[in-house]
Amino acid sequence: MLILGQFAALATAACWSLTAIFFSYGGRLVGSGVVNRSRLIFALIFISITHYILLGTIFPFYTEPYRWGWLALSSILGLVLGDTFLFRAYVLVGPRLSMLMMATVPILSTIMAQLFLNEQVGGLELLGILVTVSGIAWVVTERRTRQSIVENKHYGRGLFFAFLGALGQASNLVAAKVALGGDYPAISATSIRLLIALIILWLVAAFQGQVVHTLKQWRNRQAFRAIIAGTIVGPFLGIWLSLVAVQLAPVGIAATLMALPPVILIPLEYLFYGTKVSRRGVLGTIIAFTGVALIFWPR
Repeated sequence: MLILGQFAALATAACWSLTAIFFSYGGRLVGSGVVNRSRLIFALIFISITHYILLGTIFPFYTEPYRWGWLALSSILGLVLGDTFLFRAYVLVGPRLSMLMMATVPILSTIMAQLFLNEQVGGLELLGILVTVSGIAWVVTERRTRQSIVENKHYGRGLFFAFLGALGQASNLVAAKVALGGDYPAISATSIRLLIALIILWLVAAFQGQVVHTLKQWRNRQAFRAIIAGTIVGPFLGIWLSLVAVQLAPVGIAATLMALPPVILIPLEYLFYGTKVSRRGVLGTIIAFTGVALIFWPR
């Protein structure tokens, strides 16, 4: 079962890499808030159809109250707060730098798992934490001479939002791990998390008078295609696979493998945007993930 969890985590990393590309593009066209709200509606539709095909019901109405509580907490921390900050970071500093900051998720997850799930951290893991942080710092502090005025102006704020996104994702994984105990179906957990996030974000949108504006933005064909594509590989497949990974593998291992998008995004950004990556960027990424590997090196 461990190997299945590891493969699910790797597949999640691939999905989130593509999600970053699609949602970054869509967010620049219609705004990150529109993308954030829209993807939940389409994801819930996709996951409900899949839930019916696999389990015979469109929604897990039988779920115990305590699972609802943990999944609600997981949804708020990850899909509402974490993703809201992350999508804003996509727009301000782009997908690769946003996901590089998300490489801190394994570090944060390790600390939280130790505090709340009693997972012990040894000397090698602590060394890995230091190496990972050093690699990330090496990349994100690189002097940028070819970025746009908007990116330079909002660079610090974008990185801060990305870190808040990482904090939300790390705490979300720990909460989800508790909820998934006893072989609870990951697809059912995904349905509940999506529903809760959808209700919260659309209520906020209604309060802010953004519902009609959001729906009108779907007329932008380029943005709509990007949202649908990002939804399929992200909130639909990505979140489902991430819960499978957390359920079948230790939180730290799953978080580590799911932190691979910065590496995957280097060739993707080159293909989609023609972005040239500096030697420092490549070296920093290698250092960061060397540290991540050290955190979970077999004792």
